[in-house]
Amino acid sequence: MGTLYLVRHGQASFGAENYDQLSPLGQLQSLRLGEHWRAQGLVFDAVLTGTLQRQQQTWAGIAQGAGYTHDAQQWRALNEYDSEAVIQAIHPQPLAKPQTQVEAPELYRHHFRLLRKGLLQWMKGQTQPQGMLPYAEFLAGVTGALDHVRQNHTGSVLLVSSGGPISMAVGHVLGLSHEATIELNLRIRNSAVTEFTFNPVRHTLLSYNSLPHLSMLEHAAWVTYA
Repeated sequence: MGTLYLVRHGQASFGAENYDQLSPLGQLQSLRLGEHWRAQGLVFDAVLTGTLQRQQQTWAGIAQGAGYTHDAQQWRALNEYDSEAVIQAIHPQPLAKPQTQVEAPELYRHHFRLLRKGLLQWMKGQTQPQGMLPYAEFLAGVTGALDHVRQNHTGSVLLVSSGGPISMAVGHVLGLSHEATIELNLRIRNSAVTEFTFNPVRHTLLSYNSLPHLSMLEHAAWVTYA
């Protein structure tokens, strides 16, 4: 039996011109996770990552903190869905930008209401966001990575991805509804660890969305979601 560790990337550059890169805090989160695993003596037989910059940078931070020298296998199927395309598929008009701090919370909630609705329609095959795969094909890419791990490894494997693919992997393994999978997606934290045990037949969920590396009070302000 093996263990698959699925890690969401560290905090990305939300609000910046290029979202697809870690913020300074995201780099620290990744480095800290590697340091935690070094202290635990955890080593991996293989590492898989998506091809997005924030995923690659997260793996680099983990490797630096832990002293790993693995060559990661890059899997495009582990890349995140395009949230802007998901929203535009049901709300083609540009979203309003907050002009004051008072407006920001409600506009933020509005964004996530639209994202929930858009994701559900995509997952049910009711919309097709521009530039994205149909949901069935997207999910098949994620489960294909899980199958690869089951068929080729027996020890500890690391998979660095994003909230969408990780929550969909959990939803698939547990047989969850689309609605439940979306809620998992929107609650996963940056650099959070999800664990599956696996054998040649199946994966079994062991833990979800944990932050063992940020459990000390001194790291309380390092817990982020975006």
